[in-house]
Amino acid sequence: MTKRLLLLLGIFLTILVGTYFSWKLCCPHNLEENQSTTVVIETPKQKSPTSYPFSVKDKTGNFSLTTTDNFDFEKSAYTFLSPVTSSLDVEIEKLKNHLNSNSNKTLSITGFYTENEENTSAYPNLGFARAISVKNYLSSKGIPSKTINTFGAVKETMVADSLNVLYGPIDFAISEFKDNSEELQKLGNFIKEHPLVLYFKTGETKVNLTPEQRQEIADIANYLDKVEGASCIITGHTDNTGDPNANIAIGQKRADFAKQYLVNNGIPADKIEALSQGQNEPIADNSTEEGKAKNRRTIITIK
Repeated sequence: MTKRLLLLLGIFLTILVGTYFSWKLCCPHNLEENQSTTVVIETPKQKSPTSYPFSVKDKTGNFSLTTTDNFDFEKSAYTFLSPVTSSLDVEIEKLKNHLNSNSNKTLSITGFYTENEENTSAYPNLGFARAISVKNYLSSKGIPSKTINTFGAVKETMVADSLNVLYGPIDFAISEFKDNSEELQKLGNFIKEHPLVLYFKTGETKVNLTPEQRQEIADIANYLDKVEGASCIITGHTDNTGDPNANIAIGQKRADFAKQYLVNNGIPADKIEALSQGQNEPIADNSTEEGKAKNRRTIITIK
């Protein structure tokens, strides 16, 4: 009996010791291998697209208009998306009637843009170009452009949708008319005394504008809107390389290109006259490359 008890006790101790060392040597390693770490990745929250309604209020009267529809633009574009909704056209008709019945009122249009948009227009900023686009549409609906003032401003809170469309980046306001004929006369004199000069390489017709030139185009557009009978004169010039008749054609091509560029940027074609002087009016010596470069120019001014 004693031997059997000792045998059972030995077996029990063997199992106990084996279990202990199995846990000691194997289990921690297995646990470490089986342990998993949960990694939480936060997805940046996407901002919802912004949308601004067509809203007009007379600052000195009780006239106001509001509709959810407005002029929409693709990012970096300065012409609005077509077609305009019928509900927006209805409100524009009401706006036209109000302005035409109140000659002492003016309409201000402010176009908005964000700093990360590319300005491909001829104007100082994309917002101003958008305001010009909307102004031309309102003018086509019977609102005289001389009663409309255009502005541009940054609005960084705007968010485009997944198709890169900005909804309603345009603001409107009605205020009392102010006589600015004296300022317009000064502006006209300045433009005539400082015509816009664009230079070209031989055979080149691409327009590259400095900030100062963009502002002058904005000034010309404003002057043409406000002064009855005013027009823009574009004259193309060349150096004396080649045939004189061919140079007349080259100068005309440059003038026509500049005219189309201005038309694409909202200046009415019937207010622009494009002509060529070819090589007939040099301002520098054509015997030098420097002189030829100065003679290859297009002059934009008003009359």
